[in-house]
Amino acid sequence: MISTRWLEKRKPHWSKLESLLNQSDRAGLKSLSRSDLQELSLLYRQTAADLAAIREDRGSIHFARYVNQLLVRAHNTIYSGHRASPMAALSFFWNTYPVAFRRNWRHCVLATAIFAFAGLAGAVLTYQNPDFKVKLLGPQMVETIDRHQMWTHSIVGIKPLASSFIMTNNMSVGFTTFALGITAGIGTIYMMAFNGLLIGVISVACYFSGMSLQLWSFVAPHGVLELTAVCIAGGAGFLLAAAILLPGQRTRRRALVENGRRAIRLVAAATVLLLVAGSLEGFVSPIPNWPLRAKFAVSAATLVLLVLYLSSGREKKPVVEQQHHEDSELLALG
Repeated sequence: MISTRWLEKRKPHWSKLESLLNQSDRAGLKSLSRSDLQELSLLYRQTAADLAAIREDRGSIHFARYVNQLLVRAHNTIYSGHRASPMAALSFFWNTYPVAFRRNWRHCVLATAIFAFAGLAGAVLTYQNPDFKVKLLGPQMVETIDRHQMWTHSIVGIKPLASSFIMTNNMSVGFTTFALGITAGIGTIYMMAFNGLLIGVISVACYFSGMSLQLWSFVAPHGVLELTAVCIAGGAGFLLAAAILLPGQRTRRRALVENGRRAIRLVAAATVLLLVAGSLEGFVSPIPNWPLRAKFAVSAATLVLLVLYLSSGREKKPVVEQQHHEDSELLALG
């Protein structure tokens, strides 16, 4: 059991660490002198040891949360000064990102659930009232579907240009979905719901015109990566929303900074998925003479590889564990 005397003895060290972190937040890491940096490093290690002791005492949970948040801040401050390198980027995508995704999977599941519910609603509304598709898709696209033509046939002749445009558009949707999390999640909910509704309406509209196979054979090669990336971007947006609505013991500003770092990591790899999906959508999906088996085989392959990737990454035992607001970069400690 942790004694009051021990806590009172350690508090000045935690206060000093917090003071150095506040100075770094205000004026940057360069504002700290060499001795300050050495003290910051020493206090960081000492405080990590303190937390290990505090966590053994259930009656000190309040101190454990406070000290743990200090360690997260200290870790971000210390490692923010590290220079980027190709190996670091490779390590991030190969090891850190899959673990970071799994630590934030609930937010991504929430985004996926909204997307799926809206898609189902769009399908039901269009099935019950076929005229609903005109309101969402517009008369020109509906007329194209009624003529049993895919609206994507023009892509085939300009593959490189079309692929570039698709990538740009997909990334714009992804970043917008993420950034709108700052509206307490309302904007992110709208983006996920609208895109889900659109998919539901198009799927039923194509079903009525006997074009379901054409639609899904087009969507299959790139759809797995594209939809996964959009849902991850939605999850990143909900991380921002959580900082505003549920900051816990942190200030909202501090919560936004910490959750924002986690969210940007999610969006970074989602962007790579969108780049790959854009290439597939521009070069593979619209090709009419590709066998259907080949297109669905590409879809199955991307699904298997994506699941294996997101399941990979070795989760190292961290020096500290943040209970509700853990920064995924702590996984690099050991």
